[in-house]
Amino acid sequence: MTQHTVRPLSPRSPSWSLVLPVKQLQRAKTRLAPFAGAHRPRLALAFALDTVSAALDCPAVARVLVVCQDARAGAALASLGALVLADEPGGGLNDALSHGAAHARRLHPDAPLAVLSADLPALRPAELARVLGAVPAAGRAFLADAPGIGTTLLACSPGRPLAPAFGGASRQRHAAGGATELALPDVPSVRRDVDTADDLAEALALGVGPHTRAVAAAMAR
Repeated sequence: MTQHTVRPLSPRSPSWSLVLPVKQLQRAKTRLAPFAGAHRPRLALAFALDTVSAALDCPAVARVLVVCQDARAGAALASLGALVLADEPGGGLNDALSHGAAHARRLHPDAPLAVLSADLPALRPAELARVLGAVPAAGRAFLADAPGIGTTLLACSPGRPLAPAFGGASRQRHAAGGATELALPDVPSVRRDVDTADDLAEALALGVGPHTRAVAAAMAR
């Protein structure tokens, strides 16, 4: 099932709580190691900083919560205005997302909720707003990544379980779990997560944020 209709944002539109997971920098983005070398932890942090900055600038987003145990990343993300949750459970990505979602629900139980990949360095606030505006008023919905295998965003209405199933072929798992797939053709920056050198080249072509741009420039020297 897909959802094509975009509900226009208005002053009465709900304000979203957004949850992002950020790995410890020394363990993040290992597939970029052959390309990025010693720059890899800086690059992973730059991705997160640019993603969170764009999310905070999105008119539909009221708050951004980051689940992160890395002190350096947490301090940098908090300085942008994100609420950093350092008490990450040890069960992996989906447990971390469920933990962040539960915290967001306790803070703002009536707000719609979404989880977003933290490696979207080309993220544009207006495109994120279009995606959130397309989420049905009730239920769950997701956006597939650029290759159409994974998921970059999963959203749910207030009171509905998030049930994240990220990792690998998560598009199929989220669809099988009853979430509506958002079929939006004009939101490439929300789909373009970065795991490989080719992914980064595509993100750079879209136009990345200042933190990623600076690290990419340092790598090119």
